[in-house]
Amino acid sequence: MIAPFAQPFMARALAELIVLGALAGTVGVLILLRRLAFMADALTHTVFPGVVGGYLLAGEGGVFWGALAAGLLTAVLLTLVTRHRAVAEDTALAVLLTTFFAVGVVLVSRESGYTTDLTAFLFGRILTVTGQQLTQTLAVTLVVLAALLYLRRPLLARAFDPGGAEAAGHRIGLLDLAVNAIVALVVVASVRAVGTVLVIALLIVPAAAARALSDRLAVIVPVAALLGATAGWAGLAISYDASVGHGLRLASGGTIVLVLVVLYLGTLAAGRLRTLRGAA
Repeated sequence: MIAPFAQPFMARALAELIVLGALAGTVGVLILLRRLAFMADALTHTVFPGVVGGYLLAGEGGVFWGALAAGLLTAVLLTLVTRHRAVAEDTALAVLLTTFFAVGVVLVSRESGYTTDLTAFLFGRILTVTGQQLTQTLAVTLVVLAALLYLRRPLLARAFDPGGAEAAGHRIGLLDLAVNAIVALVVVASVRAVGTVLVIALLIVPAAAARALSDRLAVIVPVAALLGATAGWAGLAISYDASVGHGLRLASGGTIVLVLVVLYLGTLAAGRLRTLRGAA
């Protein structure tokens, strides 16, 4: 579980996954509180045309910036559309998700050999992460954490008591835009690691697992971050050992998600045991 990371490419992949796991776990708590899992899932798909467009225009170096543009555009459109009562939030999400993803598929299909590229965009290429990409991830992490610290009180007020938050003078529309943008940034940062499909697991599962262990936010947030980082390390180590040591090829992104699911099931069992002991 330690030796593989002596190699530079594995060390970069590990650093990327630890940062992403901790970041996604933290933001996932906010998603859990606001019940925004479907919105997060939609954002993981709407960045796809940005990923493809950035790749077609500037190669690997354009993937991050294309995904960033698509993610922030989605955050703005989603906030604007859902402000109108005539449009249900789930309807707006479904329309944006299918439209953006379809545009991405059309763009990819215009290129020769698009099947391989599509697989990489959907499921990630964590083992090819460069130092520059790791720096981009760290920059996104600092921006997101700064925003969460600055907006923590109004965001919590919006999550637990929207009416009270509005009465207190908080601008609900801007808070919703901030949340959408924060989730979009995490999705953009995670695209290269696990792709646009599996990133939803990084955002939802660690927070759900931490929630099964405690009811206190002061406990849930660090536990979710720790679980996300631990799953990244364990999943990467397991996939490497299986592929190199035993000739069993395992995708890193998929293995990480499976580790997350195992951790989630373990926390459910631990939470259930805690409840039974409390009842006794």
